[in-house]
Amino acid sequence: MGLIKYIFKRIVQTIPLLIVVSLISFFIIRLAPVDPLAELRMNPSISEETLQKEIKRLNLDKPIMIQYLSWAKSFIKLDLGYTSDGEKVIIKLKERVPNTLLLALMVLFMTWSVGVPLGIIAAIRKETTLDRLLTVLSSVGMAIPSFFFAILMLMLAVKTGWFPVGGLTSYNFNELSFTGKIIDISRHLILPVFVLFTISLSGLQRQMRANMLEVLDSDYIKFARAKGLSEFKVIFKHALRNAVNPMITLLGFEFAGLLSGAALTEYVFQYPGLGRLILEAVLKSDINLVMASLMIGTIMLIAGNLIADILLMLADPRTRRSQESAK
Repeated sequence: MGLIKYIFKRIVQTIPLLIVVSLISFFIIRLAPVDPLAELRMNPSISEETLQKEIKRLNLDKPIMIQYLSWAKSFIKLDLGYTSDGEKVIIKLKERVPNTLLLALMVLFMTWSVGVPLGIIAAIRKETTLDRLLTVLSSVGMAIPSFFFAILMLMLAVKTGWFPVGGLTSYNFNELSFTGKIIDISRHLILPVFVLFTISLSGLQRQMRANMLEVLDSDYIKFARAKGLSEFKVIFKHALRNAVNPMITLLGFEFAGLLSGAALTEYVFQYPGLGRLILEAVLKSDINLVMASLMIGTIMLIAGNLIADILLMLADPRTRRSQESAK
């Protein structure tokens, strides 16, 4: 019950944050010298009736505060309006959000599966050739801009034809078997996942190494070694548990970084994700789509941080006790 109360408390605490983000985003967009319905007006397939419905829904003929309250009410009801192409915004989001989550979760899984073990190895083999090699590779990975690296990988894919570029599926996706569909999606994910994985891995590996070195130099680890415990027990039973706790805290920030950093990568590879959708909406001044995408992105970031906090509570009893004592 304590965990459920904590989750409920955190959700309630995020409401003011969502209001602030929505206010800032809404007023910046509305104060820009852009007609929110400019793209809709230029689209010949959009009827005058649809335009009038949008004007009424957004209260564009009323003061800006009334417009915000009207937008907020519609957002709560999931009435997000239409894009400049005449499609419902909620439908576009349903198409793109799962794709971004798939990309982000795959990168997170791979980064942690590789970065944490490499960080542990580097700390154990401190100042050896292997440690220096991993340090150099991580420095190179952190120095390469994700956008530049994505373009290099795109050029490689186009030149060699080894990997498909653009979209998440091939043109004959519906004709493939179940196994064939999984393979097809996996092949389209290779390049964007590899780019984001390479950039994320470097920082995670260095952080894990630093945490392990700090823990291995602590007094209780020296005492455990003095008691005659095996090196395996010292490292994996005592040191690792304390070194990995700060990493769990970073999980939420890592998830947030992936969502923001994935935008340019998605755009380069024409991956149908939320980041690319926001960029395209901004370029087209698609106000409804920009606002809805920003809010969904914010909710996803808050959810990532909440999951990280819950994992930390489950992994570290001290965190649970501190939460209970704070009540």
